[in-house]
Amino acid sequence: MSRIPLERKVLGENDRIAAGLRERFAAHQVRCLNLISSPGSGKTLLLEKTLGSFRPDRRVAVLTGDIQTDNDAVRLGRYGFPVRQITTAGACHLDARMVDRALEGWQLAGLDLLLIENVGNLVCPTSYDLGEEAKIVLLSVTEGEDKPLKYPGIFSRASLMVLTKIDLLPYVPFDVGKAVEYARGLNPAMDVMELSAMTGQGLGNWMAWLDSAATHGMP
Repeated sequence: MSRIPLERKVLGENDRIAAGLRERFAAHQVRCLNLISSPGSGKTLLLEKTLGSFRPDRRVAVLTGDIQTDNDAVRLGRYGFPVRQITTAGACHLDARMVDRALEGWQLAGLDLLLIENVGNLVCPTSYDLGEEAKIVLLSVTEGEDKPLKYPGIFSRASLMVLTKIDLLPYVPFDVGKAVEYARGLNPAMDVMELSAMTGQGLGNWMAWLDSAATHGMP
């Protein structure tokens, strides 16, 4: 069997499972968001700050993907919300079957928001629907502003681009205007925000966006 038909078969099966997940999320009014980025962009720290900002009774849960360790789940589990690690054992992305299995035993009726931290990669996760309502791409200023041109798939599909680590802008050669121009050239409807999880700059906008997504659907 050639590679292309096999890939279509794999993605077709993934899409079937993802469609089932999406139906379940919709039935229970759970908003599911899929966070995608390169390694080291600050996804886990942003999620730590996010969970730390929620009230203890907030109906939120997190699935976090990693190739080998459960380090991220340990970090995120300190905030008292349901967190599960999906260890992919070498796979460079999460897929819908992994998410489906990880949700076993969780009562979706008790959730309003499910945050999925995908494996650090801008290529493979783009192709795999996880049943999410939206993809969010993180781009740190320690990367090149031309990342949208190099990885157009995820920037074309994402509903929101978060520019992270903006506290480092005085020290790195990153052109914010160019990054936004390149991203919106691919996806004019994309929302864009800048933040620093370390200093807290821009976190209020992020929390407001999440609250709107959780309450009303995509802003």
